[in-house]
Amino acid sequence: MQIFVCIKQVPDSGQIRVHPVTNTIMRQGVPTIINPYDLFGLEQALRLRDRFGGEVTVMTMGPPMAVDSLRKALTYGADRAVLLTDRVFAGSDTLATSYALSNLILKAGETWGAPDIVFCGKQTIDGDTAQVGPGIARRLGLSQLTYVSGIDDMDLTDRQILVRRRGDHGVQVLRSQLPVMVTMMEGSNEIRRGTQADALRAARAEVVKWNAATVGIPDVSLCGLRGSPTVVKKVFAPTAREEKAEMVATTDQSPVAMADALINQIFTRQPALQDDLLRQAAGH
Repeated sequence: MQIFVCIKQVPDSGQIRVHPVTNTIMRQGVPTIINPYDLFGLEQALRLRDRFGGEVTVMTMGPPMAVDSLRKALTYGADRAVLLTDRVFAGSDTLATSYALSNLILKAGETWGAPDIVFCGKQTIDGDTAQVGPGIARRLGLSQLTYVSGIDDMDLTDRQILVRRRGDHGVQVLRSQLPVMVTMMEGSNEIRRGTQADALRAARAEVVKWNAATVGIPDVSLCGLRGSPTVVKKVFAPTAREEKAEMVATTDQSPVAMADALINQIFTRQPALQDDLLRQAAGH
């Protein structure tokens, strides 16, 4: 079984700076980490490999320094790492990123075998769009299983996977045919502590480095800033709210009474909310 995991090296969210002219994130001189959401996808991939066999290939698109995050992923137990790096990718938005990564996946599939599962985190902490995973799935014709909170079963004979997906009104249980794109929710697992053998192997491992020409990008005009229709007009911190928290007091300290008092206070301040909830409960 071939499992590909897309990760992203992101700036430490506590030290992000924004370019005043281009409104893009400035990465030079800022400490970087593996996007935390991607670690849930990596751990799930490693668990499936440990159970069913196969290989886990971790990959990213980014500057040469992104090799550090790939080596970190190798210390957790990934089998190989691939870096797609080229100046033509600079400034890519989610549309251009999904285009580049889908071509990277095709090239990796030709080299090591087509993937049965492609994992991503649900989103990245620097963009927060949750668009790249679905974008890759659309370009490659993969079934999308987004916001997955757990994988319950997989049948390699019938090539089916059974997952739990977090929805707006609860948990959905979905069965799909392989190959699939899976984006993992936070808290779905906990990344393992890599072994000493994996750490030594990661230090010696050769990270595969490809550029746009090596991968065979059909149209480089669809990459980088040129291929990014997204325009960020302004980046700003939200204004702090002036209103303070309000204490809701009740003489009856039972949980039911306190909950009733809190709900009544909410409905008093937002009278339309009660009507909307009643209509939803009635199915209108």
